[in-house]
Amino acid sequence: MPIRKITEYPEKVLAEIGKPVTVFDEELENLCADMFETMYEAEGVGLAAQQIGLPMQLFVMDCEGVKLVAANPEIIATTGEQSNSEGCLSIGKVPAIVVRAERATLRAQDAKGEWFEHTAEGYAARCFQHETDHCNGKLFIDRLPKMRRDMVVKRFRKEKNWK
Repeated sequence: MPIRKITEYPEKVLAEIGKPVTVFDEELENLCADMFETMYEAEGVGLAAQQIGLPMQLFVMDCEGVKLVAANPEIIATTGEQSNSEGCLSIGKVPAIVVRAERATLRAQDAKGEWFEHTAEGYAARCFQHETDHCNGKLFIDRLPKMRRDMVVKRFRKEKNWK
């Protein structure tokens, strides 16, 4: 299972809404295995297909005991509110405080195409929301006020030695 290159901001694919997953076969299972390996190598807890350059409705995660593949993900219910630090492998893990729902229910398909629903709280709920956003072409910085978003981007560029 090869480690994939992680796509970084401001690559266009990160802003693309993913195409629905329609074929559930060995190729998809291999892709998911590669995504898990890439995520673990990068010390992440979630990874969306956009983050490896593929505009698909697909993510993997392993966070607080919740390990899953989510194809065609949708957040179908949320409650409460949490405000915590969030980072992203595509933005050099530069963190910022993001407001998300405290509890979220995810509806998606697994690698075999079976539909499931899973409800999580806290960090795992944050991961559901963050990765589903990726599938919809949205980064966590898109949820920040402009000034804070600009600060995160500036810090990321500085770490990358970009002008």
